[in-house]
Amino acid sequence: MYHKDTLSATEIGKAIGVSLPTSLSLLKDLSASGFIESRGTGKSKGGRRPVLFGLSKGAVFIVSCELGRYTAKIGIFDSHNELVSPVITFDTSIDDEQLVDKIWSQYLQILKTSEIQEQRIYAIGVSMPGLIDETLGINHTIKNPELRNVNKRLKKKFNKLIYINNDARMQAYGEFIFGAARGHNNALILNWNWGLGLGMILDGKLYNGATGFAGELSHTKFIDNGELCICGKNGCLETVISVYAIVKQAREGVEAGKVSQLATFKGKEEEITVEDVIQAAKTGDEYAISILNTVGRALGKSLANTIQLLNPDIIVLGGIVSTASQHVLTPLQQAIEKHCLEQIAGNVRLVVSPNWERSGLLGIAAMLFQKLFSDMHK
Repeated sequence: MYHKDTLSATEIGKAIGVSLPTSLSLLKDLSASGFIESRGTGKSKGGRRPVLFGLSKGAVFIVSCELGRYTAKIGIFDSHNELVSPVITFDTSIDDEQLVDKIWSQYLQILKTSEIQEQRIYAIGVSMPGLIDETLGINHTIKNPELRNVNKRLKKKFNKLIYINNDARMQAYGEFIFGAARGHNNALILNWNWGLGLGMILDGKLYNGATGFAGELSHTKFIDNGELCICGKNGCLETVISVYAIVKQAREGVEAGKVSQLATFKGKEEEITVEDVIQAAKTGDEYAISILNTVGRALGKSLANTIQLLNPDIIVLGGIVSTASQHVLTPLQQAIEKHCLEQIAGNVRLVVSPNWERSGLLGIAAMLFQKLFSDMHK
């Protein structure tokens, strides 16, 4: 019913292996409990038109929470994957010892704001940066070993179905089900922010890898003896193309006296943000444009290898850096064409997601409802 939206009593009976009278009896009980509702009638197959049933919008809800490097956002979705609450943003990180308490506090706030009964919340899903074991809900990137089992910590607090996965993979899933990658069975989805998250849809399925750690493009080697990365290694791609790298280059340029609109930050370089750099580029600032061109070319060169290995038909860009539009898209595309075989590169579309800020929350919601309504949850 979740996938089909509406079904007749006969179709439901066949799907769960019960007789029509039993199916009707179950539907009567579920209707009385408010879980399902009548949705009119379907097409006749020779007799009376069958009554169609669907999940009630107010019956089942889940909580979707997405962590970034320094902030998180949380919202409530109904069984039609529709957002039914405000999205609340709050400060936290994967290493925050108060992470679970903060999620709980925001959860209580949105419940109150949305006037949704707590017993109608059936599952909590959280996506976050890091090397995550989806099956066990363990984030191996969390520094304190005692805090790594996020599933266990949340389960103790919420006592509901808990689902944990990597943020880039959930953003990819959201784009695949609802967004710019919909209809594309082989897609790469990039979240270009403080790091570079890569989610992959291969042969129509979300790809997790053998141990659930697939997609760490951000920590592939890009420069020998390069800058130290947060992962502890030197010269990772992240040190060259991330928000941190963009802001660092802008601040150093202002300190060195580069001619730029950003020179207004002289003496207070630490206040420069990536949004400042992007805005300067959009108004024609040559130094800001050169910074974005540099990171665009670097990402394109690295992506060329990935494209040749996986042969996707679309690459979807999200994240704050993607809002720089042509200032990163053009050099990125040029680098792909330069470093990738023409027959492969020529068949890849490169697009910016119009809904990247919500794709992660939507991906978690869709995955949670699959878990909730499938035999995988016992």
